[in-house]
Amino acid sequence: MTTAPAEVATQPHIVCDGLVRIFKRTEVEVVALQGLDLRVDKSELVAIVGASGSGKTTLLNILSGLDTPSAGYAEVAGAKLVGMSRRERRTYRLHTCGFVWQQASQNLMPFLDAQSNVEMPQWLSRSGSRQRSARAMELLDILGLADQRRQRPAELSGGQQQRLAIAVSLANQPEVLFCDEPTGELDSATAEEVFAAMRHVNAELGTTIVIVTHDPGVSTHVTRTIAIRDGRTSTETLRSFGAEHDSGVMAQEYAVLDRVGRLQLPQDFMDALQLDRRVRLELEPDHIGVWPPEVSHPGAADEEDAS
Repeated sequence: MTTAPAEVATQPHIVCDGLVRIFKRTEVEVVALQGLDLRVDKSELVAIVGASGSGKTTLLNILSGLDTPSAGYAEVAGAKLVGMSRRERRTYRLHTCGFVWQQASQNLMPFLDAQSNVEMPQWLSRSGSRQRSARAMELLDILGLADQRRQRPAELSGGQQQRLAIAVSLANQPEVLFCDEPTGELDSATAEEVFAAMRHVNAELGTTIVIVTHDPGVSTHVTRTIAIRDGRTSTETLRSFGAEHDSGVMAQEYAVLDRVGRLQLPQDFMDALQLDRRVRLELEPDHIGVWPPEVSHPGAADEEDAS
């Protein structure tokens, strides 16, 4: 099913509705995504976090055009990902979205210097030489690598290589940048450099950036964190920052309610109240109460006495 959602006219930059991905291995079917819904607005900087097997990598592969869903709807920057031809996918990956791998070497050509690495994607899209050079220097300057423009990747530090990988992924001015564990092989200080570079790119160029990671600590570097569990979005955490990125931080976690009213309770809540399989719901004037089957809600005793 690939029907577009009704609100397409006002939809965000990234839209997923009821996304399903099933992998068939011999006689076993593995459901990686189970009706996942997602919204990301234009120019947002968000992190998608989840444990191994949660479905986050499958989601990233679908959004970046490397895989196709089994069912549901997915759209990125106006490009409908379901039913794309091979040629359309190539154009999509070349112009609409950029991709940063965990290992910077997957984005870089070792025999080219930094500037030539950034120019290569533009050459593939048939940009003129002057345009390629100007765009490369602009990105290298934004990412603090202008002085290293003639150095090859092996001559750069790990953090510099990853910042160069970001520059390469932005060469053709994509609307969305997807990052797969971009700091997974870096120490904390170098990782902070890379996150600072992403925040700068997001603010300077307005590029929508989606970071996919298993590390919940990444969430402190973004304004919205989307947690995935068992192939569905489970919670979102919204953050607001003061004048300095690391001061005056306020965060609030929300459960995600999908189109048919389903939500996932946080695992620590379920463990604390020993919730399993069934719960009782009570509709109150300003909230919904969730109770274990054998426990009465606080007002139950009063109601019984009144009767």
